[in-house]
Formats: sequence, structure tokens, C-alpha cells
Amino acid sequence: MATTAQDRRVRVQGEPVDSYPVLAPETARGAVRRITVVGEPVLHRRCRPVTEFGTPELARLVDDMFATNHVAEGAGLAANQVDVDLQLFIWDITDDWGVRHVGHLANPVLDETPTSHRRLIEESEGCLSVPGPYRTVARPDRTVVHGYDLHGRPLTIEGHGYFARCLQHETDHLHGRLYLDRLSARERKSALREMADRRSEVFARRAANAARLGG
Repeated sequence: MATTAQDRRVRVQGEPVDSYPVLAPETARGAVRRITVVGEPVLHRRCRPVTEFGTPELARLVDDMFATNHVAEGAGLAANQVDVDLQLFIWDITDDWGVRHVGHLANPVLDETPTSHRRLIEESEGCLSVPGPYRTVARPDRTVVHGYDLHGRPLTIEGHGYFARCLQHETDHLHGRLYLDRLSARERKSALREMADRRSEVFARRAANAARLGG
């Protein structure tokens, strides 16, 4: 992590760039879509692999996911969170060292880390499809994920700390798993009760953000 700590340049698709706008170009191009909520079938089944790359439809989906993630104040977003059954997610996140990471990945596969080399970190985690609550979830503090960009080019992304958590969280989504599924039954019920109490407030804030982006 020494290199990341010293080099604060934005990473786009894992590569550092010398300059980058505050608003990602994809966000500026995209349209905001409705975010699916826990209980909707598309969130609870494995998504289909992306098989057609380089299409206008796939590029539009990536743009729209960035815009949707932005107004929802998220760190990342999976395709099934905008009701699209595809193995694709995006991220726009600043890690624990102040480095911003921006990108997208299709058909992600996480490297398996041997238990002897795995360091679990327990930290608070939320989800745009579970609007409101955050709960403590244990995840490895480092991850490597392989996949493809929207043009079908192979891509490998390494994440540490909060960024590693994001990559694992979004990959879970594409396998039909939410962070709620990693909680005890009691914690899950508590989170769902809190979501019911707070969802209107969260939706109102997202709508206000969407209006500002559109204006």
C-alpha cells in the first residue's frame, strides 16, 4: 500500500490519471434509474454473464449506473440494483488513503485468498438497495477481482480496505447476495425494521439530488 499512500492520483479502471473531473464523465452522460429494493426477485438470484460487449446499450447502462450511484450517494452499484439482470458493476469511491477509484467491471471473479493469508476487518456496511441501515460486516481487507471492461478487454482490479469491501459487496450482488445475508437473523430483522422507518427520508434525499443533477 506504500505506493497508493504516496500517489494520490485518481485511479480510472485501476490506472492512475493526472487529472479527472469531480463529476465522472459517465455520471454527466447518464440518466438516473430506479434502485431496486430488498425483496425484489432480481436482487436474489445470480445474474447472467455479459456476452455482448461494445454495444451502445451496454455503454448507456454503465453511464446510467454512474448517474444513479451519484444521486444515491453510493460507493458502487450493481446492474441488478437498477433492475438489469447482468453481471456488471460500477464504482466511484475514495479509499482509506484518500485515493479516488472510478470504474466498471463485467463478469467479475474474485481471487480466493487462503485462510492463512486472510485478514478480516469488521466495519459498518450499508447498501443502496437496503435504504437507511448500516451494520457491521466482516470482510477481507484486500481483494483482487478479474473481469472485463465494456469493450470486452480483460481487467484486473486490486482493492484494499474500504475499496476492497466495495468490490466484494458488488460482486456479492451479482451472485444474488446482499450484506443482510451475512448477518444473524436478529440483526437482519433489526436492519429491515430500520429500513422501513427511514426509506422515505432516503428516497426524498435521492430525489433532491437527482433534481440538482438534472438542473
